Amino acid sequence: QVQLVESGGGLVQPGESLRLSCETSGFAFHDFAMRWYRQSPGKEREFVAAIGNPTFHIDYAESVKGRFTISRDDTRRTAYLQMNILKPEDTAVYYCNARLQIPDEGAPEYWGQGTQVTVSS
Repeated sequence: QVQLVESGGGLVQPGESLRLSCETSGFAFHDFAMRWYRQSPGKEREFVAAIGNPTFHIDYAESVKGRFTISRDDTRRTAYLQMNILKPEDTAVYYCNARLQIPDEGAPEYWGQGTQVTVSS
């Protein structure tokens, strides 16, 4: 079965760093773009970062550009999100997403359960 399992979240102080991981199984990881989204209470789900394959297809939300880095390891079937200089407004549940790289609005898509990131002093 398809599985996406996020890890690495936690409680940190402003300015600190976290590295999130998304370990996957059950689908052709190589053919899927990987994305990170986040959602905080009272707000809509927000796009954070995406990486395709080939990996020169990379995109970031303006709010995280220069601080976050998305990467992927196709051998390990894992996506990562390195988060530096964390701010209180980064507090959210972070979700891993995989979408098949085809030009179709209804392309197959999978989600993880999320991992909590809290940035507070």
